[in-house]
Amino acid sequence: MAGFGAKAYSTVGTETGVAVGSPHRLILMLFDGAITALHQASSHLHAGRIPEKCSAVGKALRIVDEGLRVSVDVEAGGELGRNLVSLYEYMTMRLLQANLKNDVAALDEVRGILTGLRSAWVQIEPPPGPVAVPAAGSPRGAARVFA
Repeated sequence: MAGFGAKAYSTVGTETGVAVGSPHRLILMLFDGAITALHQASSHLHAGRIPEKCSAVGKALRIVDEGLRVSVDVEAGGELGRNLVSLYEYMTMRLLQANLKNDVAALDEVRGILTGLRSAWVQIEPPPGPVAVPAAGSPRGAARVFA
């Protein structure tokens, strides 16, 4: 029960960030969540905490597949969008394999790819302007799932 307050604060902080974040910021939060989950998965695996490892990998899988992959507008993104979706699908496959085989190298590989994508995403941050609140059905709902 001691960690309840910290967890509640973290959830409120995440939901507040989602409620007032720009679409660019929301994707950044998804990258951060997936990278953190993979770091936790590796730590749990090294410590032999397999159920916790499974939970952390599952969280990363949901973020990559249900958050990042579905947020790609393939029509607007053309070939780049299709390539990005393929990369997210590859990462999903590698995470499934990592979870099944307790493969730390696969976890590290996906974390490295996500870290690179995150760095690129930060570089294309749009100029400051009015804060956009995502409409229903946008990544806002998906991000709350991962809080």
